[in-house]
Amino acid sequence: MYPGMIGWWKYAQRMGCAEERPGWHSERHGCGGHGQASWQAAHDGHDDVGGSAFGVRRPLRFLAYRLELDEEQVSALARILDELKVERAQAEVDRRRTVSSFADALEAEAFDTGKASEGGTLRVKSAEKLREAVEQALAKMHALLRPDQRKQLAYLIRTGALTV
Repeated sequence: MYPGMIGWWKYAQRMGCAEERPGWHSERHGCGGHGQASWQAAHDGHDDVGGSAFGVRRPLRFLAYRLELDEEQVSALARILDELKVERAQAEVDRRRTVSSFADALEAEAFDTGKASEGGTLRVKSAEKLREAVEQALAKMHALLRPDQRKQLAYLIRTGALTV
C-alpha cells in the first residue's frame, strides 16, 4: 500500500467505510471529505493507545532510534512506557467518572453539592496519581539512560518532539 494511503485507510476503518474504494466518497455513510481537516477532527489529540504522549509502539521505536538504545534498554523502556500507558488510561477513566459526577450534580432538581464535590475530589486524586506515575517513569528513564542519551531525551522534551 502506498504510504500516503495509510492515514486514509485507518480513518476509513474507524468510520466504518473501509470497504469502499480509496478516492470514492460516500456522503450517506459519512465517509466523504477525508482530507487533512476531517482527519485532524477525528484524531483531536487522542490516538489508539490512550493518549497523545507516550504509547508503547511508536514512541518506543522513535526513542530507540533517536537515543540509539541497545536491546536491554529498549526492553526496560518498553516496561516503563507500558506502566505509564496504564496510568494514563486509568486517568482517562477517572476523567469520565468526574464528568459523569458533574452531570449528575446538575441533573437533579436542586444542585447536588455532594456529587460535584465527589467529582472534584476524584479529579484531584487522579491528577496526583498521574503526576506520581510520570515522576516515577522519568526517574526510571534517568537511571536507565547514559548521560548523552539523557541529554538527547531532554532536548526532545524541551523542543516538543516528545511530550510527557
